Amino acid sequence: MNKEKIIQQGAEAKIILSNNLIVKDRIKKSYRIKEIDEKIRKQRTKAEKKLLEKASKIINAPDPFPLKEFNKIEMPFIEGQKLSESLDSFSLDKQKEICKQIGEEIAKLHNADIIHGDLTTSNMILKDNSIFFIDFGLGYISKKIEDKAVDLHLLKQALEAKHFTHWETLFEHVLKGYKSYNESSKVLERLKAVEKRGRYKH
Repeated sequence: MNKEKIIQQGAEAKIILSNNLIVKDRIKKSYRIKEIDEKIRKQRTKAEKKLLEKASKIINAPDPFPLKEFNKIEMPFIEGQKLSESLDSFSLDKQKEICKQIGEEIAKLHNADIIHGDLTTSNMILKDNSIFFIDFGLGYISKKIEDKAVDLHLLKQALEAKHFTHWETLFEHVLKGYKSYNESSKVLERLKAVEKRGRYKH
């Protein structure tokens, strides 16, 4: 029997668990002309699938199946703990270890010019001591140091908001892992500028 369960609903897509598969279904936008809406959803679905395929060859990320429908991506379900819910329950040493691993994984993505675009612990799953990155819906390809710095800045903000007790220590360990990226010094330099801009905005 096919049991379907919506596990997440956002403005852009529904995430459905169906027969141990994850289906990401891009939502119709009634305010757009039908043909334009279909074109946009088709482009975004294809782009995300392509990015996921590329990422899954480099890091732990779900490798999507061939598209059956233009607006749906099917991929394996990763059974594990969402880091947003489990990170704080570990000892500080274990949290540091996990964050160093996160930094190493981001370094691999950035080495391949993949920008995740939504680096939060909600988009990371811990399974058998390995971290899986999910949801590349806001991701894209870019060689720009600025884009890589913004990617890290988003994660820093996410740690501060969600894991505030030790967020500074945790982000330090992310950066330790990130130093395996061959242009990490340039990115970290740019990160300081990105943070200054952020402070002036508030």
